[in-house]
Amino acid sequence: MQVKMNKEIRGFSESVFFGLSMRQFFFSLLAVLVAVVLYFWLKPLIGGETVSWVCILGAVPFAAMGFINYHGMTAEKLLVTWLKDMATPRQLSFRQSCAFCQTGDTKKS
Repeated sequence: MQVKMNKEIRGFSESVFFGLSMRQFFFSLLAVLVAVVLYFWLKPLIGGETVSWVCILGAVPFAAMGFINYHGMTAEKLLVTWLKDMATPRQLSFRQSCAFCQTGDTKKS
């Protein structure tokens, strides 16, 4: 009998339902709920094929929030970090650096 162990203990997530973690299960359930609500709300207004695409597009952000994990950040932390990065402009300055050049007062003869 083999037991799988993560090399990094922080990479461990306990599976709760159907092999999903609690976070993944919650956001998957939320994505399904959003898709069903959109379907029954928009079915009388627009055609069947169009409403199916709208349901998919409406459910994808919620499903992604449960599964995206980048450098230890969840999807909402990643989104906030990205928005802060885009909102704060930075001035980049490039300077030549030379470890062998002398700085300070050098006299030319």
